[in-house]
Parts: sequence; structure tokens; C-alpha cells
Amino acid sequence: MKLQWTEKGLSDLARLYEFLASIDPQAAAKAVQALTAAVGRLPRHPRLGERLEQFERREVRRLVTGRYEIRYEIREATITVLRLWHSREDR
Repeated sequence: MKLQWTEKGLSDLARLYEFLASIDPQAAAKAVQALTAAVGRLPRHPRLGERLEQFERREVRRLVTGRYEIRYEIREATITVLRLWHSREDR
């Protein structure tokens, strides 16, 4: 399967990095590595995350890794990373 990111998904990743880097650059790098590693597993295991029924006609799933949530959509042969955030964020 092909993997792609939305602009919002990439923006979320950059935002999380910048927030953490201001406190602890090493922790920021580890968080980004963990998130990108989790996303990198999706092409081989696309249904790893829990399906979100509120998106009825779309196959939107959520994958929790550590304290972060990754939302992604499966459409035909493409996985699209939609958004990601820390569990303490108000979403």
C-alpha cells in the first residue's frame, strides 16, 4: 500500500516537535521517531488501528502509540495520515 500524509498531518508532526524541542530536544526527536515508525508500519498492517464508526462511509482509523493518537484513512491502495496529537490536547 502507498502511504501519504495530509498537510495537516505533517503540520501536526512539526507542531508537536517544536513544542517538545523547546523543553527537551532529545525527547522531541524520540517522539517524532516513534510516531513516524508507527506510521511506517501501516502499509504492512493497514488495519492495525481501531476503526472509527463515526466516519461511517470512510475507513478512518485511530492508532494510539504511547501518549499520541494517529488518525488515518484507508482508501483503495492508499493510506493517508490525516492528523496526530498528544492525548492531553483538547481534540
